[in-house]
Amino acid sequence: MAPSRITVVVLALLLTSGALLCADASVHDYTGERFVGSGNAFVLHGGSEGVYATSKAGAFIRFEKVAFRRTPESAAAAEEDSNRTATVTAVMFEAGHRDAVGGTDVSGERALCCTPDMAKLGVCTEGAVMYRAWNATGWPKVFSASFLPGGLEAALPDETVAVSRTGMYTLLFLHCDASLAGGQVAAAGKTIWKNSRGYLPGRMAPLVPFYGVMSLAFAALAAYWFAQYARFWREVAPLQSCATLVIALGMVETATWYLDLAEFNESGVRPRGATFWAATCGALRGAVARVLVLTVAMGHGVVRPALAGLKSARVAGLGAAFFAAAEALEVGENVGTVSDHSPSPARRLFLVLPVAGLNTVFVYWIFSSLSKTLNKLKARRMTAKLEMYRRLNNALIIAVAVSLGWITFENRLPDGLIISMRVQIHFKSTEEYNERWRAAWVIPAVWQLISFSLLCAICLIWAPSQSSTRYAYSEEEEEGEDVERDLEGTRPLIRPGPLSYVDTWAISVSQDATKIILRTDSGVYAKAAGDGDKRV
Repeated sequence: MAPSRITVVVLALLLTSGALLCADASVHDYTGERFVGSGNAFVLHGGSEGVYATSKAGAFIRFEKVAFRRTPESAAAAEEDSNRTATVTAVMFEAGHRDAVGGTDVSGERALCCTPDMAKLGVCTEGAVMYRAWNATGWPKVFSASFLPGGLEAALPDETVAVSRTGMYTLLFLHCDASLAGGQVAAAGKTIWKNSRGYLPGRMAPLVPFYGVMSLAFAALAAYWFAQYARFWREVAPLQSCATLVIALGMVETATWYLDLAEFNESGVRPRGATFWAATCGALRGAVARVLVLTVAMGHGVVRPALAGLKSARVAGLGAAFFAAAEALEVGENVGTVSDHSPSPARRLFLVLPVAGLNTVFVYWIFSSLSKTLNKLKARRMTAKLEMYRRLNNALIIAVAVSLGWITFENRLPDGLIISMRVQIHFKSTEEYNERWRAAWVIPAVWQLISFSLLCAICLIWAPSQSSTRYAYSEEEEEGEDVERDLEGTRPLIRPGPLSYVDTWAISVSQDATKIILRTDSGVYAKAAGDGDKRV
């Protein structure tokens, strides 16, 4: 089957899987989430998204059947307290106006709920959520739902809030009632967030054209590679077939990401199947690419036979471990994600550290193996292979240098902690109100570009050609090395300089008929048969 047909079939299977599996809407669903204590208030994060707003197309945030349910024990506690009414407040604000929510108490601490001391000063009502209008914009938007005495449910009105200004918007549900503390109240319903460009959250929106361009770039690379592959198919080495697999996985990965995000943006529904397969292809491509580069760096298939035995098991085990760790990270961060809100820092760190550690092992092992292979090629005077390996070494050094430079640049961004994940961990602990959300897509995009550029460099160095077999391992080279090894003990006896015509000499053939041995008064000389498999 032609490569293009294979790609079409794979994409069809991925899309079918995505349609059959469950999907998450672009809405923020609330299915029993509970409030947690934050300062003197109890907070439930309702969503956070970058919203693009234009005058031509309306952007909005809509509440649909958002309600809060408390336990009978909480309702009984409120009745004992003079049938006091408990209220849950929804506050929606833009990141630049976050100081409009809450205030500073008499002790100088930040507070979301009005304290008795602040109430005595007449600045707020005791037990109420504090907020103030930001100029004359009408923001933040505030809605309330109150539990009637003995009631178990309080509902917010179904409202549609028009967004006319581009920004990072956050929705918080808050209450200040001790009777609802300890997980006594849970949220239900949903809110729908829509940009002027579609349903895709603001941080993800630029990734649609990016993955479209990357899909075309992989298609162009695949066209070049498959053309060379078809032209010189008789000279193709096994390692070049592995490179073909990496290119095919890259094509499927970028195309599936593009289709996943485009469908999400258009319909408001994110197919879990497409997201899962895109994440899986990315993790598998990363693992295969690293194993391939490590195998080449070790010289297998080029300087020595293919991997076998314990070393093969170690390389395969490292690749499998990287795939499992990368799969957990990609699936955990992408499948079902419909918000720009940062995940739990501890959860992200737990997923990211194994990937960073395995990346470090790969980088160390690749460069140490590459150094040994270069030294071996120099010793054997294999100039063609040596030149190829030097190019590979330069490409890897440039890729690592660019990666380190990008990590250094990222580390200058405020309010964050960045370590290595691809060799990098990108982890920000205080990113809840990130006002740099428009540039957030650049971080994964740059890593994709570095990976793709390195793949292009390797494909140019290792492209199938009429001289591909010159770079493949051959038994003749191994036999030549054995001859050199056999002569190690005789070389100290060999006296340099031209053979004197007065010396007596004798020629004989070795027992295995592969070497010519010359014995003279000056010393012993030996030479392997130079006519291929022809015996002397």
